[in-house]
Amino acid sequence: MSYMALYRKFRPSTFDEVKGQDHIVTTLKNQLEAGRIGHAYLFCGTRGTGKTSVAKLLAKAVNCEHPVNGNPCGECESCQEIQEGSSMNVMEIDAASNNGVDNIRDIKEQVQYSPASGKYKVFIIDEVHMLSMGAFNALLKTLEEPPEYVIFILATTEVHKIPITILSRCQRYDFHRITADIIADRLMELMSEEQVETEEKALRYVARMADGSMRDALSLLDQCIAFYLGKKLTYENVLEVLGTVDISVYAELLDCILANDVTGVIGIIGRIVEQGRELTQFITDFIWYLRNLLLAGKGDASMEALEISSEQLGLMQQKAAQVNEETVIRYIRILSELLNQIRFATSRRVLVEVAMIKMCRPQMETDMTSILERMRMMEESLEKIKTQGVTLSAQPPAEKSEPNPQKAEKTPEQILDERLPKARAQELKEIIKHWKQVKLAQPPMIKNLLSKGILTADESTEVLRLMFKPEGSMNMGKDYFQRHPEKIEVLETELAQRSGFQVKIEIGELESVKNEDTINLDCIHMDVTIEE
Repeated sequence: MSYMALYRKFRPSTFDEVKGQDHIVTTLKNQLEAGRIGHAYLFCGTRGTGKTSVAKLLAKAVNCEHPVNGNPCGECESCQEIQEGSSMNVMEIDAASNNGVDNIRDIKEQVQYSPASGKYKVFIIDEVHMLSMGAFNALLKTLEEPPEYVIFILATTEVHKIPITILSRCQRYDFHRITADIIADRLMELMSEEQVETEEKALRYVARMADGSMRDALSLLDQCIAFYLGKKLTYENVLEVLGTVDISVYAELLDCILANDVTGVIGIIGRIVEQGRELTQFITDFIWYLRNLLLAGKGDASMEALEISSEQLGLMQQKAAQVNEETVIRYIRILSELLNQIRFATSRRVLVEVAMIKMCRPQMETDMTSILERMRMMEESLEKIKTQGVTLSAQPPAEKSEPNPQKAEKTPEQILDERLPKARAQELKEIIKHWKQVKLAQPPMIKNLLSKGILTADESTEVLRLMFKPEGSMNMGKDYFQRHPEKIEVLETELAQRSGFQVKIEIGELESVKNEDTINLDCIHMDVTIEE
């Protein structure tokens, strides 16, 4: 006999074997025992939660010759035929490949004939949301008033795509995601039956990776067993087969990020890639780790909410005390954005490394959370400096100097006459007079930027320099003129036309306005006349 997959081999044969859907199982068993069987059911929920299994169990139970407490006996002829898939009373239809009006017409023709044996004809329509609108309309009347021997069971993973006219004609049952503990307990039972030696930690990790789907859990477990056939299935084996990493790696990675250790972060990612781990799954698990860290920091999160052991809960709470809540939220935001980008990327490793560097360097981003993170880091740095006994001062202490009444401060005009030849000094004074005229004649934006600059000259060159202070918004003028050199050329041309001197203007940054080697020409006050 050929091998049968675990999820097919261990499909529930009674309602009692259905795990994690007690609210549905209890309701259906009560209906069966009381004889209050509906004519149309809608089973909706995520994949692998038991919709089709419960539908087949219901089909068995309504046709069973000897039901026991609402459960099918599994031994009568009807139960055996349904189990083998040879029963004429149960028709399972895949709406994904039979979604036209003609397919629904075939169903309506079959509905007209009563069952040859048994009590009910059961139509199980899987993925019913795939039906076309015409097919839904063709099904409406039959679904509302079928013969008394017909039961419709519709199953779907996307209930929002089903028309309201169909929903109003069915009893709706929502299948919930199965918790990791329930899945793990079921896996332990099945491995005991299969006589496969496994670690409990390994099965619990598989259960968490299944994301609420029993079928996914059994498929993942089947894959792990096949890889290590005949050997004990350990936690490390599961990590290797599924391409994931241990939780300690995430703790190490978070420590490097908090310490702004870019080299350490890149090294960890390099190890992950060399081991052949899947980067998408790695980022998903890291987000899950940070989510657990966020909940553990609240102090009242249970092991069930975090889906971790009591030992890991204690470690999580210790780690949560070391990190700020807003910082964790910022990390989750960056990684969530990364997941959206990485699905269609060819250089996944590069994207992951860049995102990790962003987490280490909040100054690389300009959003509000990153700015708040930078402020928090500055506050921590200042607090450390204070604890070390260093006094912070807003301004450096002024140097004490003895007053000298004989030393009077010289005017810019006097400095110009002293330092430069008389002809050169007179030439600069003439240029300054016309420079002020040129500034006043410029458009408002250029005039505003020029007002933030200082025109200077020194003793070693005849080139004039338009200097801007480095602090605050003073750099706006410097950046603008460096990006638009043609504006400087216009100023040079206009100044030459007005003054009669060929002038070269350079853009620079002035560290100190009172530089002894620089003559501030803007301080020379000349009478300016605007020509009409």
